[in-house]
Amino acid sequence: MPRMLDVSDEVRAEIGDEEADRLLAGDTAPGGYDCTSCRTPGDPEQERTSTVLFIGEETAVLAFAHATCLPSQVVQVTEEQLRGAVRSISGGQAAQEPAPQPAAQQNAPQQAVLGVTSGLVLIAGELHPALVVEPTAPVSRPGSYGSGDDFLPLLIEQGFMPLSELSAVPPVLHGWSVLLAVGQLHAVLQPGPDGGRPVAWWQAHQPLQVTDGWRAAANKHQQVLMFAAPVGSIGRQPREDLLREALDRAAAGGQLVGAALPLAGT
Repeated sequence: MPRMLDVSDEVRAEIGDEEADRLLAGDTAPGGYDCTSCRTPGDPEQERTSTVLFIGEETAVLAFAHATCLPSQVVQVTEEQLRGAVRSISGGQAAQEPAPQPAAQQNAPQQAVLGVTSGLVLIAGELHPALVVEPTAPVSRPGSYGSGDDFLPLLIEQGFMPLSELSAVPPVLHGWSVLLAVGQLHAVLQPGPDGGRPVAWWQAHQPLQVTDGWRAAANKHQQVLMFAAPVGSIGRQPREDLLREALDRAAAGGQLVGAALPLAGT
């Protein structure tokens, strides 16, 4: 039976026509796999399957995903993330954490440290996967030496919408995306310069665990809601109900922006 594999032009360009043709012919494709996104079993003889090529600084790893979870694409990652992906694919990663945890932090271009928390948010009676971003200090506009906080204005200029309440899902921000791969959160991507390959706006130092419920909701909606607030607006909330209360307070105070970001968009 022919394998239902999708090899995108981008992946083909990286691995070469010969290897791509071998995959499509079934010579090197797996008989079965664990989806690199949702981590549940897949069978390329029974369902459409995407080839996903992870490229680090020195090495590359070809993985497989349900076509309903991820399109066939090339994903740029750090060498450390690639090693983590290999460990996860081979079953060496730790178990999923039981509750959303604050993400690893990274210096943004404005030299502020961004804290990222994952959680499920109830909007219009339906649970949506969300990322809440809050810096630990005021964010100045690049090149500015003032003492003001330009975090929200900078995001609004990128297309994020000011939110006064969380009664509806914010609009989709095309060109941005959330990279969820090997069942873990890797990065928030923004459009590359001059329309090139997306680049990381925020990137985890190590791939971050998310709950099964968060990952299932992300794969269901094929998008993640990202909310952002200035320093001191949200705080590190240990439970999702407290996180929602903090989001509502920030929105009511005019201190919240948001957007729906496609999942692993290219």
